[in-house]
Amino acid sequence: MSMDIKELVEIDGSYLEGGGQALRNALSLSSILRRPIRVVKIRANRPKPGLANQHLHAVNMLRDITNADVIGNALLSTELEFRPRTIIGDMYREDTHTAASITLIYQTILPVLLFAGRPSRVDVTGGTNVSFAPQVEYMLQVLQPNLKRFGIGFELKVLHYGFFPRGNGRCQLDVEPVRQLSAGQFLDFGQPQTIDGVAFCAGRIPMSLATDMQETATREIHKLWPYQDCRIQVIKHSPDKARDNGAGIVMVAHTSTGCVLGSSALGQKKVLADLLGSEASSQLAGYMSKEICVDANLQDQLIIFMALASGCSRFRTGPLTQHTRTAIYVAEKMTGVKFCVDINQSGQTVVSCEGIGYRNEFIQRNE
Repeated sequence: MSMDIKELVEIDGSYLEGGGQALRNALSLSSILRRPIRVVKIRANRPKPGLANQHLHAVNMLRDITNADVIGNALLSTELEFRPRTIIGDMYREDTHTAASITLIYQTILPVLLFAGRPSRVDVTGGTNVSFAPQVEYMLQVLQPNLKRFGIGFELKVLHYGFFPRGNGRCQLDVEPVRQLSAGQFLDFGQPQTIDGVAFCAGRIPMSLATDMQETATREIHKLWPYQDCRIQVIKHSPDKARDNGAGIVMVAHTSTGCVLGSSALGQKKVLADLLGSEASSQLAGYMSKEICVDANLQDQLIIFMALASGCSRFRTGPLTQHTRTAIYVAEKMTGVKFCVDINQSGQTVVSCEGIGYRNEFIQRNE
């Protein structure tokens, strides 16, 4: 389906999930396709609607990366107009001065820089492990290997860990541009092989809390699979790596066919460590028992790449999240693709999409 790239597309930010998902995906696709957008009712379903700190920094970074004209880029703004020009691969630095999620900023920036003319580095200061966002370990251990199926390569370094409320985390993301994305296939679960991950604490949080998370998570897995290889590392971050209090657990399952699934829990006041370990292990055990190939937190992150890829991408998962349905809404509206959602005989959800086969004009031009 061909579309006039100068036609302004209006995206309803209150659709389904009604949070930042519609904004992030709309901004990414606008930048890549050079299609101007107007996003209205931004984060309408949140207690404080409009642009939060994290979203504003992502908007302003993409403004710089694409030399865009922007209207409405202010805190709590509920409407934004974004008119990109061209993608500029370069070194970028952003300090949020808060615990704004670094991974959600990267989620917005990464797809765009894949279609730059040269490698880029994005250095961001904010929160590495905060609520309502993927923890940085999840991005490294789950997202990174799964995106390789699309031919995507990136490197992520954690220079400092940061938690709510002060942030102070710092990461560097290195992105290699691609000529074109390959279709990703996530259909064959295979057999479980290993479970690994990390239970961490920092600041004044005692190491015993991380040990409790690890022991509970391992015990819960072994109740279901007594001989399952389960190696969760216990880490107390040193002061030079994390100066504030924080704790959490990220678990990762690997299968014989290369499926990588993750689960996590983040420490909060008055929440016992064994509950965190149990929460993460229960999530992961559910995925493994149902033999799905894409976990609930990865679903929505794959949608934009499926829409842009060359060929038909497919993944097998559990019930679709509101984030994923929102991502599909934006991708279909911005690119003209059609996502098919089917339930197979095992009750699993299979999502497929014939991508537009978008090509990086800069790499073609240089060949």
